[in-house]
Amino acid sequence: MQKKVLFIGFALMLMGTLQLSAQYAATDSNYKRYFIGSSVFLLGNLSQVNPPNFVQLNLGYRITGKDVITLEPKTWKYAWPNGIHPFFNKAYGKSEEKFPGYIREFGVSVAYQRFLWKGLYAELNVMPTWQIFADDDGNKIADGFQIFNTYRAGYHIKLFKDRFFIQPSVAITHRAYHTKMPDGFKQLDDKWPKFIFGEPGFHFGFNF
Repeated sequence: MQKKVLFIGFALMLMGTLQLSAQYAATDSNYKRYFIGSSVFLLGNLSQVNPPNFVQLNLGYRITGKDVITLEPKTWKYAWPNGIHPFFNKAYGKSEEKFPGYIREFGVSVAYQRFLWKGLYAELNVMPTWQIFADDDGNKIADGFQIFNTYRAGYHIKLFKDRFFIQPSVAITHRAYHTKMPDGFKQLDDKWPKFIFGEPGFHFGFNF
């Protein structure tokens, strides 16, 4: 159910896009330098089964028309290994792959975007996270630490005279480093790769 909610929300926002606009000129000093936004994956919180309790806030600054840096504080929880693609792998959501509990993470991403052509951009997103391992009753088992990288390509679309924007994208996610997981979690996590290819993304924001 959670996967369906996210996918439907992603598809509806794509279909609502009527015009693709070019990104800001590198020499243009009139564009709005600041923005605030989030991710359409907030819709996953509507799921009745294993909701992620996901929160994300994007705080961005346009250094130039082609260079953007964003801070993204976020938190969520998950009960299946990050190496299972949540949309395209049928193992995601199966009881035999579920952790003996869940992982709650708190992190702040630092993202750098470089615009390559019109609205097309590439992004490097590095996120250190603090992890709390809990059992199914919510009792804490252990703490952990992870560095989670995202390598993203997307398109910036201006809306309503550049008051708002959306950014559909596709990404490779990479668990570059994490501390040892507790027993039960580690055995399941070790079965899956550190990379996921083709993970969809959809950010939105307000310029000011």
